[in-house]
Amino acid sequence: MKLAIGLEKLYTKDEILEAYLNITGFGGNTYGVQAAAQMYFGKTAKNLSAAQAASLMAIVQYPTTRNLSDPANYGANQERRDIILAAMLAEDYLTRAQYDQAIATTVDSSFVTISPPTAGCLAADTYAKFFCDFVIKNVENFDSLGATPEERNQRWRQGGLDVYTTLNMSLQTTAQDRVWELVPNDEERFDLGSATTSVEVGTGRVLTMAQNKIFDDSEEGGGISTTAVNFNTDRQYGGSSGFQVGSTYKIFALIAWLQRGYGLNEVVDASRMELEQAEFLDTCGDGGGPWGGLWEFKNSGDLLIPVATVFEATVRSINSAYASIAEQLDQCEIRAAAESMFVHRADNSTLQTNPAAVLGTNEIAPLTMAGAFGGIANGGVVCEPIVIDRFVTADGVTILGQEPKCRQGITPDVAAAAAAPMRSVITGGTGSRSNPGGTVPVIGKTGTTDSQVQTWIVGSSTNVATAVWVGNILGDYRMRDYRNGTVLRHDIWRIIMQDANEQYGGESFPAAPDRLLRGSGIELPNITGLTIDEATQLLESLGLKLEVTVGIGVGRVIFYEPAAGTYLARGMTVRVTSGDGGESTGNAIVPNLVGLSVAAANVTLDAQNMTGPRAYSCGEGSVNADPSSGTVVSQSIGAGGQVWNYVGLQMEVACGVNPVSSDEPVLD
Repeated sequence: MKLAIGLEKLYTKDEILEAYLNITGFGGNTYGVQAAAQMYFGKTAKNLSAAQAASLMAIVQYPTTRNLSDPANYGANQERRDIILAAMLAEDYLTRAQYDQAIATTVDSSFVTISPPTAGCLAADTYAKFFCDFVIKNVENFDSLGATPEERNQRWRQGGLDVYTTLNMSLQTTAQDRVWELVPNDEERFDLGSATTSVEVGTGRVLTMAQNKIFDDSEEGGGISTTAVNFNTDRQYGGSSGFQVGSTYKIFALIAWLQRGYGLNEVVDASRMELEQAEFLDTCGDGGGPWGGLWEFKNSGDLLIPVATVFEATVRSINSAYASIAEQLDQCEIRAAAESMFVHRADNSTLQTNPAAVLGTNEIAPLTMAGAFGGIANGGVVCEPIVIDRFVTADGVTILGQEPKCRQGITPDVAAAAAAPMRSVITGGTGSRSNPGGTVPVIGKTGTTDSQVQTWIVGSSTNVATAVWVGNILGDYRMRDYRNGTVLRHDIWRIIMQDANEQYGGESFPAAPDRLLRGSGIELPNITGLTIDEATQLLESLGLKLEVTVGIGVGRVIFYEPAAGTYLARGMTVRVTSGDGGESTGNAIVPNLVGLSVAAANVTLDAQNMTGPRAYSCGEGSVNADPSSGTVVSQSIGAGGQVWNYVGLQMEVACGVNPVSSDEPVLD
């Protein structure tokens, strides 16, 4: 009542009515009398007949049951319309002749002319409909429009504003065209979806927002090719619950690892494909724990590898290595690292901290992941997404848009160290197909969930970050069974980032600090010839463990892996082969392996019936972390040495470039 009295002191009744009719609902997503006139009669409000105008006014009281989009509402609309016409006659707004003509008009299909919307996001540019919807759902966040969410919504509904957004239509067109080209919106075999969004590093300005489905928020919908759900955003801003992000989430375990002072060059166990979940520390009280039972997993391509550096584990996305990394951390630390980069679940529930979460079981929106990776590229400074640059009122007054809201999520040193292997992901790892080339450096991380249900690539230059998801909107169809299904993400991201790099450029990423390369690990000493007890005491004093995998638990160490000189993370297990310490000279002659590839070295050893374990590690001069791509430069037992054929050998390899085949893509 007080509000009504206050309004009447400031405005005439006609002004109040005009303002009300400009914002009130007329059924479905139609708001305002002008939009309703266009929607139901295909003309402007000032050109409506008396019968048409009265029918629109009939909707206002009960828009759901009297709107003209559904023929079932025609009778109720006409009944109320006729009452309004009678009142208009009584108040001399109509002559008797005008009234008689209007009252004789039946509300039916010949009276109503449904037209395409001219207001709302259905009427927006074809390339900008989902972004438009995201803007509207963000009105409560536009601080410059009012002191409270209610005031901001009211100011928005009043209209009269020219809105200047952050959308880069040129880059948006590139992104949307590429998605539509590669990911059809009418696939019938399964619920195929794709979404991509780009944000400006350092500000959070949303530059693109594209997906394969066409926007349609009408009550009747538009069929299989359309949706009103924005796959790029949180549920609050578009209805999506997000998608499991796969191995892109490993980056937050990497950040937690580095925050502890551990290093990229530390070696972790990669041999185990099952772990007891009760061994994983989780001090979060709200992440779903405590955990128990056996956790079984596998590496992409069933990769079997005994150990890996943290750097290599990131570049090659080795699940078993990252499970070991998570085992040495508090799962709550990993969640905290993600949250420090504004990462959250799309449904706004708490990030899960189960052991498998390190491999990406949380459902997160592409916009969130793009922002987080942009923060890594920005020296650890992460920004919330914003969409408005400015408003201009009808009389030409400029109102500020959204100011960037940024914070230091992680330290610059940790950001630089995290970016180092992410750079190699793009140049020679699981994301090499995404490499946009050119002179602008980019970082990234791939992600593929169990059975290839969801596939991701998220990455950034120092100026633009982009996330691409391709997978199942609902269901669990294997993307590997779809034509080029596992590489579509790469072919989308590459084209978008080529355009982004051309428009925005980018700088080199800072080098990782030495202390976060080396970390706090231990250089493994030479334990050959020590008794098992001696080796155990030595390794335990260094914070390492020993496990006898071949031979007897007494006697002496005759082989062990990793090799001496390897830089191991604390708690790492050294696996040894033991013998009885006898003096026999052996039954085999060690061949010369120097200069051979790893494959050729194995063939040579097989030919000599040397059945002992073999360990290959990258030495100085290597340009990647894959021994299979290089040649042997030294061996632990020289050529011509006489040994027992079960004795193991350790070989140092000059590891070269290992290009990823485009015919058989590497998954993660």
